Amino acid sequence: MTLSLDGFVCGLRAQQPPYLDDGFFRITSWAVKRAAWRERAGMEGGLVDADDALIADKFARAGAYVMGRRMFDSGEEPWGDEPPFHAPVFVVTNRPRSPLHREGGTTFYFVDSVAVAVEAARKACAERNDHSTSLGVHISGGASIVSQAIAADMVDELHLHIAPVLLGQGTRLFDNLPDKMIELRRLHVIDSPEVTHLAFRLH
Repeated sequence: MTLSLDGFVCGLRAQQPPYLDDGFFRITSWAVKRAAWRERAGMEGGLVDADDALIADKFARAGAYVMGRRMFDSGEEPWGDEPPFHAPVFVVTNRPRSPLHREGGTTFYFVDSVAVAVEAARKACAERNDHSTSLGVHISGGASIVSQAIAADMVDELHLHIAPVLLGQGTRLFDNLPDKMIELRRLHVIDSPEVTHLAFRLH
């Protein structure tokens, strides 16, 4: 998850359709500039550097994705006929919908809880794993889905990308966690001019 220094994943305007705003685009701008992200999005060019290598590694390690309905609704049109995932995507929603098949190996499945989504994503990863690669579940967002997964003890690693900006108000990443202390073990801190990458182990 990319967030502002004051902990927001988007500004206030993104709490309403189309669930995107200047705050969201500001904090994610570092990724959109990189070649690995642009290639997955069907775009040309982009920077090739340490940040780009990190994005490429995340794509390579993801065997399936979990996301909320707002994230899907905001991305369905911009992602086009070939979304950047190239893997099964499990969308948590209370609005049932038949699976949506897209080009490039992406299929969106609509399920009714985070627990069901994560378990289905784990099974999809197991089916795709081979001896050379160990694929994992990538919980893409939004904030509510990440918090629910942490609260349910379903997150092994937490990767945060801190943009050097204060949004002031909006949707905070960790507002909906339960009233309990969760200890983390730091895996790494990677600095770059545009963003600070933090990784933690929860188990």
